Amino acid sequence: MNILILGSGGREHSLAWAVKQNPKCDRLIAAPGNAGMAEIAECAKLDIMDGGAVVTFAEENAVDFVIVGPEAPLAAGVADRLRDAGVACFGPSAAAAKLEASKAFTKEICDASGAPTAGYARFTEAAPAKDYIREQGAPIVVKADGLAAGKGVIVAMTDDEALAAIDDMFGGEFGAAGAEVVIEEFMEGEEASFFILCDGTDVLPIGTAQDHKRVGEGDTGPNTGGMGAYSPAPVLTDEIAERALAEIIRPTVAEMARRGTPYQGVLYAGLMIKDGAPRLVEYNVRFGDPECQVLMMRLGAQALDLMLACAEGRLADARVNWAEDHALTVVMAAKGYPGSYDKGSVIRGLDGLPETSSEMTFHAGTVLDGGSVVANGGRVLNVTARGDSLQDARDRAYAMVEAIDWPEGFCRKDIGWRAL
Repeated sequence: MNILILGSGGREHSLAWAVKQNPKCDRLIAAPGNAGMAEIAECAKLDIMDGGAVVTFAEENAVDFVIVGPEAPLAAGVADRLRDAGVACFGPSAAAAKLEASKAFTKEICDASGAPTAGYARFTEAAPAKDYIREQGAPIVVKADGLAAGKGVIVAMTDDEALAAIDDMFGGEFGAAGAEVVIEEFMEGEEASFFILCDGTDVLPIGTAQDHKRVGEGDTGPNTGGMGAYSPAPVLTDEIAERALAEIIRPTVAEMARRGTPYQGVLYAGLMIKDGAPRLVEYNVRFGDPECQVLMMRLGAQALDLMLACAEGRLADARVNWAEDHALTVVMAAKGYPGSYDKGSVIRGLDGLPETSSEMTFHAGTVLDGGSVVANGGRVLNVTARGDSLQDARDRAYAMVEAIDWPEGFCRKDIGWRAL
């Protein structure tokens, strides 16, 4: 098979790494890819937001299967264009991608399907939103309705923080994403990520993970796209996972099908768990980043078979073969992230790192410059390892981090601390 992966982050590198191991993969293309992906795939310059351009590229290169990594192309309808052209594709339609593209839409689906989630209200003007905050009181959660690159959620611990968030959102800080705002009840508990494949009818759980959103050790400081993750998530026991499937996931998938917008792809449910009961925090319509890295490390080559079964409507017969192991990834970021940071610093020591089924460094914000790997983003590397225990995986990952020579980068030293 000729396979095209759209995207350029650590998530897409880990997907490419898993797909490449499968004997079904004859030719692997990444668009636009990164320095790490260039070692295992052909990298192509392609506007992944342009569905017509993606279809033309797929046809010219005899692509059999397209895996869409990020959420923005999905929300823009790239998967629709591919399927309309007869190209097999992993990822939901634009209509189904509203589960991530609009938080208000997700709340509507929860209301219609009876899925437990936070109490909420939605607003298109600042004054009534502020009145609601003063009435409810902090802590409270303020969310930009649309896609804001993971940055449109403010967990406000004081009324003033919440009111300032309203000013920022309606003031244009998040662009069109902040034209409507959803204000939610603050949910207590422990958060975990649940990943489920859906083919429009059937669902198949493929793993759990927990990530570290905040930039500082002990989960302090500003939110980021994620500074590390591990899988499985101890808090998401088999019993809680079954309850989440019965009360949240299956009712959601059934409601989407009832509306004529069946969901096909990976459904990433962020869950808040308290006293053994899961409630939905949010849905994402793609793999998490960096959660995808630990899932792919544990799934390996079978990931392609599972995604194909999902795209072809064969999930009812699919099975996941799990090893009883753990995986952990440490994100290395440019100093200054998630604020302003410099690009262009050279990263050394990568050539000496192991590249095995248990140890991989997945690239995110990197480019090749004259034979050197150069930092080209905020989150730059995902140093990932498997082990028989979480402690073993953690030790292996941090040993690899120590071997990387990049003075302009930093990482958290405590990934996995809650579980350990």
